[in-house]
Amino acid sequence: MLNTPYDYSIYHDFIESYLPFGFLKIGAEDPIMRKLELLMEENDQMLIVMDLTQLKIIYTSKRSMDMLGIEPETNDPQKMMSKVHPEDLHRFGLGRSKLLDLEKDLFISQKGAALLSTNVRMQKPDGEYADHLFQCYLFYSPIPHKAIYYVQINTNIEWFTMPRDAFHYYVGDDVSLFKFPTEALLNLGHHLTCREFEIIELISNGMTSEQIAEQLFVSIHTVNTHRRNIMEKTGKHHISEVTYDLMKQGLL
Repeated sequence: MLNTPYDYSIYHDFIESYLPFGFLKIGAEDPIMRKLELLMEENDQMLIVMDLTQLKIIYTSKRSMDMLGIEPETNDPQKMMSKVHPEDLHRFGLGRSKLLDLEKDLFISQKGAALLSTNVRMQKPDGEYADHLFQCYLFYSPIPHKAIYYVQINTNIEWFTMPRDAFHYYVGDDVSLFKFPTEALLNLGHHLTCREFEIIELISNGMTSEQIAEQLFVSIHTVNTHRRNIMEKTGKHHISEVTYDLMKQGLL
């Protein structure tokens, strides 16, 4: 486990303190920031605040240097993406697209909050990779202007052994899941293999088992075995239900 589990209500206090100023007047010596920086240092975490409506990072905590080698003042979405492990780039890109879908829905309704939470491997300053939990809390605010703000907590979760072929993933409006990471939280997600995801994506593109087998250079029997495993793992009755759910979650 990490060193100091703590109550994430401090991030709501952070939002309440700095939202009226659009998060533009965050002082490193403010009591709440000194406490947050200490907690994040103890737990190998960093904080990012973004105005999703303007696609602009407003604030990055100083620990971005320790965790990613990125100067806080120079951080932007492209620099964050450059640190993603190549094998996780596709899922990271899908997650960014889903965040924009959530932003649109919240802005249209002009109320509410949502959460997207997943793990992605990120490059450390020494060039090695560490598994990061991304907890992305979005909310609508009419002040200081109408916008969807986004508070992201990155946590190094190398202490947690993710089951093989699994990744943590949650997207929805249950913001009670925006909390200190535990094993139970990290076990929320998907246990589909990369090959199973590949087959689902090909099915969603309208390909038959025969066409998939030909493209992947495997037998039809192998493709159908993967299809049966997908149905058993997801508990769905038809592959169309699987593809619909994954598309809704932003994973296809």
